[in-house]
Amino acid sequence: MFKGILINKDEQGYHAALQDIDDGVLPEGDVSVNVLYSTLNYKDGLAITGKAPVVRAFPMIPGIDLVGIVEQSNSKQFHVGDVVIQNGFGVGENHCGGLAQKARLKSEWLIPLPAAFTPKQSMIIGTAGYTAMLCVIALEKNGVLPDQGEILVTGANGGVGSFAISILAKLGYTVVASTGRMEEASYLKTLGASDIIHRDTLSNPGKPLAKERWAGVIDSVGSHTLVNACASTKYGGTVAACGLAQGMDFPASVAPFILRGITLAGIDSVMRPIADRKEAWQRLGEILKSDDFDNIAQEINLEQVIEAAGNLLNGQVRGRIVVNVQAN
Repeated sequence: MFKGILINKDEQGYHAALQDIDDGVLPEGDVSVNVLYSTLNYKDGLAITGKAPVVRAFPMIPGIDLVGIVEQSNSKQFHVGDVVIQNGFGVGENHCGGLAQKARLKSEWLIPLPAAFTPKQSMIIGTAGYTAMLCVIALEKNGVLPDQGEILVTGANGGVGSFAISILAKLGYTVVASTGRMEEASYLKTLGASDIIHRDTLSNPGKPLAKERWAGVIDSVGSHTLVNACASTKYGGTVAACGLAQGMDFPASVAPFILRGITLAGIDSVMRPIADRKEAWQRLGEILKSDDFDNIAQEINLEQVIEAAGNLLNGQVRGRIVVNVQAN
């Protein structure tokens, strides 16, 4: 038995609870892990609260991220005592995830903990920071350079947004942060944002084409925000889309694409090939320093997860939440 968050759906409805979980709940996998830390991402919030049909099988341990120590392995890649990271691959959706003290996983989903990070730091980064890095790499590969103008980061107070600002600023880009919480402006400027705009300037229906402003965009919001970001992107610019906090819809015009030649780059972090994952984590290790983690995350334990999930969906969380699953 081990402690964890377990989601069930039965005649009493959909419910999540912290409880003792039998090892038999864990699905098949060739690597068993003693989990040290997990995280709370937007998708985890949806899974725990049931506000979107994220969970595909029941019972389910949520948590799309984890770092832990291998306790048993039938894989030639990993051995007992190795410290490994897991992000995505449907974990926490259709395969039990990281918000528990144990996990059983497929070795092809895992990567070794990068030497640049402690286990806790790796989960402060988690899917959010890793996704932000994938977005920055997409801008770079499409030729968006620091001297070409401002980069817009939407959902700036969230996990992806916070890391995107920090990474971009360290690479020399001029970053404009869009947020609904203007009272957090000092936090965003500490991360490296040069200017802050209110999300209302982007979140309502706009024109097919707007005045050119952004050399590039990292958007975790979707819907009208993404549409307006595209409409105001400069000729030849790139918009990296990685989220849907405002909505999954995309009520857009083709005008920015055929008249300004902009690129809309979809960023998938869930099924990303291992080579791309390793590249992203290597870059994160080169860019981020230990003091970059000081203000970007709060630590909680398993008992606090369900309440924190609701707060996350309500926009009441700044930056990242890291979960110490072994703490009392």
